[in-house]
Amino acid sequence: MHHFHFLENTLLCEDVPVKEIAAKVGTPFYLYSHATLKRHFQVFSTAFSGIENLICYSAKANSNQAILRLFADLGCGLDIVSGGELYRGLKAGFTPERVVYSGVGKNTDEIDFALREGIRMFNVESLVELELINDRAGLLDKRAPIAIRVNPNVDPKTHPYISTGLKKNKFGLDAEAALDGYRRAMQMEHVEVVGVACHIGSQITEADPFEEALKSLKAMILELKQMSIHIKYLDMGGGLGITYADETPPPIEAYADSIIEQLKDLDLTLVLEPGRVLVGNAGILVTRVLFRKSGSVKNFIIVDAGMNDLMRPTLYNAFHAIEPVVNSHKELIVADVVGPICESSDFLAVDRSMGSVDGGDLLAIMSAGAYGYVMSSNYCSRPRVAEVMVKEGQFHIVKARENYEDLVRGETLPPFLEA
Repeated sequence: MHHFHFLENTLLCEDVPVKEIAAKVGTPFYLYSHATLKRHFQVFSTAFSGIENLICYSAKANSNQAILRLFADLGCGLDIVSGGELYRGLKAGFTPERVVYSGVGKNTDEIDFALREGIRMFNVESLVELELINDRAGLLDKRAPIAIRVNPNVDPKTHPYISTGLKKNKFGLDAEAALDGYRRAMQMEHVEVVGVACHIGSQITEADPFEEALKSLKAMILELKQMSIHIKYLDMGGGLGITYADETPPPIEAYADSIIEQLKDLDLTLVLEPGRVLVGNAGILVTRVLFRKSGSVKNFIIVDAGMNDLMRPTLYNAFHAIEPVVNSHKELIVADVVGPICESSDFLAVDRSMGSVDGGDLLAIMSAGAYGYVMSSNYCSRPRVAEVMVKEGQFHIVKARENYEDLVRGETLPPFLEA
């Protein structure tokens, strides 16, 4: 459930008409519902209340400071994949001991940053990384808590670009290599083995891949126990999908019950890294129609948001529902909704059946709260859009729209080009 709804043909975010926000903020902009974000976290947290757990919001889904602060205030932890996300998280109020650091390419500076802050756990993704973390911890006179990310070779049945648990993916180690990693870690002076980690993919809409991965992880935990390695944390990652079109992901309660049932005999803390499932349907992208263009083969609706603002349709051929901000119940047309970027791949929808629109009309690109602004760019020298959050009848700009000066900020001319 989310708090975007129509009242008398006008789209509201909670109780605020979206058209009123657009009139004051301009377009395009991302719009988030505070009530939806809070409710999604509470539902997720309640579903796993039957087991010791640490829920770590996946910062890569949406790292706006307002969203991070909201989750930090609710007692959430944070899943990060970069030093920048650690910085953002700390600035937003997350405590280091509630931070888990994943990712295949942690560099020396990022590892040092995390060690100095004292994060809960590194999810190690290669034996070379394990050696590096041990070395850096020694130089800083620290002991690094680590889990090894196990690649269970489970097909998550999702888009290949967001599948992460197959042998051909770059993430983690297979079971044999992971066991070798644990043996090595036990001999290292500056690391402490505390967990086992796994993440099989994103936008997963079936329960079976999670259950299959969990069986593999349980077997590894029992094998580690035989090696006198006691595991405190099992990090199951995230990946639970949402409804964009006609997907039917399992209810969070059923997903939770299945995991809890399999872990009831193990004395450990379950770590979860939800991202999309918390923020995806809590945000929309609002755009304005610039022109209608009819060709001999296609109808085009040209809007002021482009692939640089929302990359998912171009990158994954992802579907986002498109709703009129004011529904005039016009005749249906079939059209491509496209942006102003000079690329044929610049589209938000292709061959979409939708109500006819005119220049100046507002459209809402739904389910855009995850992997929206965070994946945006300045391609074609387009300033990044504003981000807005609604709470209890009021809206607040939580990220100002960039201007032209922002586009060249930090750039300098070398002496040989100066006038």
